[in-house]
Amino acid sequence: MDWSAAIETNREALRRILTTLVAMAGLRGRFAPEAQGCPASGTTTGGEDGDAAAAGSGDPAGMRSEDRPTLPRHLHRAVLRLLRPAEAVARRLIIVMARDLPHPEVRGQSPSLEGRTHAAKPASPKARKPGKRTTLPLFDPLPRWRGPRRPVAAGVPRISFHGDGASAPLPPRQPPMPDDPIDATRLALRLRAVAAALNDLPAHAGRFARWRARRDAALKDQAQRKPSARRGVTRRVWPLRPGRPPGWRAAGRHAHPVHDVLNIVHDLAFWAMERTDTS
Repeated sequence: MDWSAAIETNREALRRILTTLVAMAGLRGRFAPEAQGCPASGTTTGGEDGDAAAAGSGDPAGMRSEDRPTLPRHLHRAVLRLLRPAEAVARRLIIVMARDLPHPEVRGQSPSLEGRTHAAKPASPKARKPGKRTTLPLFDPLPRWRGPRRPVAAGVPRISFHGDGASAPLPPRQPPMPDDPIDATRLALRLRAVAAALNDLPAHAGRFARWRARRDAALKDQAQRKPSARRGVTRRVWPLRPGRPPGWRAAGRHAHPVHDVLNIVHDLAFWAMERTDTS
């Protein structure tokens, strides 16, 4: 199998989809398509879907500012619904790219099975500010198990004074509307993280190879310990979530091209992990 051709074909397909998502959001300034590492909206290669998204994005009520972008609720959800599988595709492309990378030596730190994808040194407060560089996580988010739902407050306190029979009027409670402005800063940073991963897959594959080396060293160290000395802490040793990938959708009327790419790359990632898994 030609792994390089498979990686390049699916990377270009995801890049076109990402350009369409950025055009849908209508981002400007440091969140513009050029700043995201994508072609401009007018040069998108997404075909009719990309052109329609760019033309229909608009700027309702001027809500998409350069410093703090906001999107209408319906558009924010539409972009997020496609961004989840796009992130899953980029994550699996990184895994496939790292299939033949050698295991680097683990030096200067004790082996750990922590499911962290960033450096051991905590990020400074400045690095957490919006607009700074965001890195694509190497692990799928685990599925949320169903539990008891949190009750929704249906009433508000009514304050009145002694001797005054009139109570304060209740403010009208507005249900969520499709055009409510939603902060899109986090969404824009996630788009930027996917674009950065696509533009430099070898570097992110090196990140994954280093985590894989730490995992194997930690598993080897844990196997040599006595059962009484082992910690009862559960750590992630597999980057993919069990079951279906994030954002998966069956082929049908509401399917998007990103779901087709996800199905292909998901199988490639499992194949690559089985070839390189030495645990």
